[in-house]
Amino acid sequence: MNQTDTFRRGPLAVLLTGIFLIVLDFFVVNVALPSVQQDLHADATALQWLVAGYALTFGGLLLVASRVADRWGRRRMFMLGTGLFVLSSAVCGFAPDVHTLLGARLVQGASAAAVGPTVLSLIGDVYAGPQRVRALGAYATVMGVAAASGQLIGGVLIHLDLAGSGWRSIFLVNVPFGVAALVAAPRLLPDTRVPSPRPDVVETVLVVGTLTALVLPLVQGQGQGWPLWTWLTLGGAAVLAVLAGLRGAALRRAGVAPLVDVEPMRTRAVGAGQLGQFLLFTGMAAYFLVLALYLQDGRGLGPLASGTVFTAVALPYMAGTRNAARVLGRLGARGGISAAALTFGAGHALLLLAVVEIGVGGSVLWLVPGLAVGGVGMGVALSGLVGAVMGSVRPHQAGTVSGTSSTLQQVANAVGVALVGIIFFGRVDRGMADAFEASLVYLLATTVAVAVAARFLPGRPSAAAQPVAVATSSSAAA
Repeated sequence: MNQTDTFRRGPLAVLLTGIFLIVLDFFVVNVALPSVQQDLHADATALQWLVAGYALTFGGLLLVASRVADRWGRRRMFMLGTGLFVLSSAVCGFAPDVHTLLGARLVQGASAAAVGPTVLSLIGDVYAGPQRVRALGAYATVMGVAAASGQLIGGVLIHLDLAGSGWRSIFLVNVPFGVAALVAAPRLLPDTRVPSPRPDVVETVLVVGTLTALVLPLVQGQGQGWPLWTWLTLGGAAVLAVLAGLRGAALRRAGVAPLVDVEPMRTRAVGAGQLGQFLLFTGMAAYFLVLALYLQDGRGLGPLASGTVFTAVALPYMAGTRNAARVLGRLGARGGISAAALTFGAGHALLLLAVVEIGVGGSVLWLVPGLAVGGVGMGVALSGLVGAVMGSVRPHQAGTVSGTSSTLQQVANAVGVALVGIIFFGRVDRGMADAFEASLVYLLATTVAVAVAARFLPGRPSAAAQPVAVATSSSAAA
């Protein structure tokens, strides 16, 4: 494309619509959980699956979808994913029972796995040079806004109660926007195909099986009293993970690129950085889940009021990501990420002290200092970890490492929700305040673990924080 051409806004609008919807839908569901619980008589396990299930199918199928898109056609994969997302959103919106809702939610996550990687690839196909930089900047901004404003948007939609839809509107709103993207895609997007190895069926089954065997017993176990099958399944997850690693090594020796390439992880920057990302994300989705339940079920706030409180996290989070490069440039990746993780933890500690003081009463203003401090630390830590990893890999490894990081983030979201659910719902009979306090102790521990992992990062890499990469990762968290 000639760089003197006028910037083409149409293709970018289509692509940004797709990415906004899949990021928003991870976060928007949090403020709807109490309403879903009341309307569909959902139990604690179902609420965890509404969040963890989306992350599980998203992360589990992301690498496969990316490789298939290269072979089959990126526009075709984008349209398939968007079409399935629209359909599954409609089913969520009209779900007559919780089982239908959960099934459709899993399909939503699988659809997001088809949309997510193709958006960045198609931006690279449509734009080049300065125009690509501009497009990626818009991409980063949209993803950050979707992640930061998800709870507030959900609260507004539920409060408006359009046509009596209540919580269902958070899913139904996807339909018109998704259909518009589908209609415009054939006219505005190229259907690029690139040489790519066919996904290995055995490795794919082993990877997806590992993730499912890890998350399933963690979510189901407590509600069923931790029967024998839960422990056997957790042990099976470890066995499947080893087999997946062996299969990947065999493929590599045969000259075939595996879905999960462990070679880049052997370097300190990638290994420690991805470990830090995993630990950070085990606390992020979990944080939003228990905070929403505390605010609504504990304090009796409506979805709109609850979504408004979330802005005390969202705005400082955005400020943290915008200023991360400055902080990390001054302190280095190792020191800056450690300090940011501990700042995130300090926010949890302040929130814990506030809840110990006020329980489920008192002004919500007591909560603001902890939410704000935590939001800043979260933004800087996430930015630094993504930049530390992506800034240290060779160009030919960037796609593989980025895909692996995104998968780890989604899996960590699912695992974190499952773990915090064990803690929160295991103590909720003692009161919402007690359950939230116990959850905050777990969340505080995850931030300390991130700070420890960051100490294994090498030196002060100059590319410790790249705004575009940061925003990309924040969405995967999303």
